[in-house]
Amino acid sequence: METSKRNNFVRTLTAAFPHTIPVLAGFLVLGMAYGMLMLKNGYGPLWSVPMSAIAFCGSMQFVAITLLTTAFRPVEALLLSFLVNARHLFYGLSMLEKYKGFGKVKAFLIYTLCDETFSIVSCVTPPEGVEPKGFYLSISLLHYCYWIVGTFLGGVLGNLVTFNMLGLDFALTALFVVLFIEQMKKSGNRIFGFIGIGAALAARLVFGAENMVLPALAAILVILIAGRTKLCR
Repeated sequence: METSKRNNFVRTLTAAFPHTIPVLAGFLVLGMAYGMLMLKNGYGPLWSVPMSAIAFCGSMQFVAITLLTTAFRPVEALLLSFLVNARHLFYGLSMLEKYKGFGKVKAFLIYTLCDETFSIVSCVTPPEGVEPKGFYLSISLLHYCYWIVGTFLGGVLGNLVTFNMLGLDFALTALFVVLFIEQMKKSGNRIFGFIGIGAALAARLVFGAENMVLPALAAILVILIAGRTKLCR
């Protein structure tokens, strides 16, 4: 029985792995960048790896580096965390039906549902003979491990390789810029892109560069919720 379960797990993991290769490449690079930046700011692998394992929220983890190295403002940190990750509310709801009846593993699937996992799970169908629950669990588990391993490598290699890390924290920003450009190529997505650009520019003019992030994110969230009926036609 144990051998059968192990063989089934290996078969499911093998079926899921090819779909995760692009994420493997991205998470290793970004995870290493995060691990190195944490090390640069005085937080070695003993800090960065548990941070990735517990938080597992790539973009917010990069933001948190600044929060860790400046005066701690708990209310601001809470609001920033919520607004940066508010997008999870929308695509999380769309996964309720797909994850229905998955039992105990559902909690882990929800916990590890990131942008990349959603983009794959929402459009990939498990191969014939592969159980959906195990297939989706394997994708989530692989992504989770990629990020942690990348963070560990960055934390370790940061001590062995000496180079100027100036600008390394721009890695995640560059990734989102590329993703934004790709999304803007689709005509149906352009209205959302212009909403984001407009809100950011308005917040920049009203609140200044140092205080624009929270107001801009709040404005985008309010506009999308208020206009969801017309925008989603």
